[in-house]
Amino acid sequence: MNRAGDIWFDDQAGPLVRPYAVTGGRTKSDTIGLDLITLVVALRTAADVYDMEPEYLQILRICQHPMSVAEVAAMVDLPLPVVKVLLSDLIEGNLLIFRTAAPVSDRPNKHVLQAVLDGIRKL
Repeated sequence: MNRAGDIWFDDQAGPLVRPYAVTGGRTKSDTIGLDLITLVVALRTAADVYDMEPEYLQILRICQHPMSVAEVAAMVDLPLPVVKVLLSDLIEGNLLIFRTAAPVSDRPNKHVLQAVLDGIRKL
């Protein structure tokens, strides 16, 4: 019996389709720059787009609520680079939106540090 009805997975043999075949041989998606903590959420349900590959539909089902890229990769049980390619395809197809974390500046703001120090001294 295969795992959760997946026809691409055999309990004894493992995946019957290699991950790179899922992405058509693509291994990187540099256009969007997704990282582990980038949040993604679906704009449509899997029922709205029935003519897609099963991996895309699975991601759309999972992403009905905001999830990090790392969570999606863990839930679909595919390697992170493969999931990033699939997510990028869905984002470019306007089926997902994403939000990255605010960039961290190289140096802390001197005024904020001074205000914290002044507050500590007043204690």
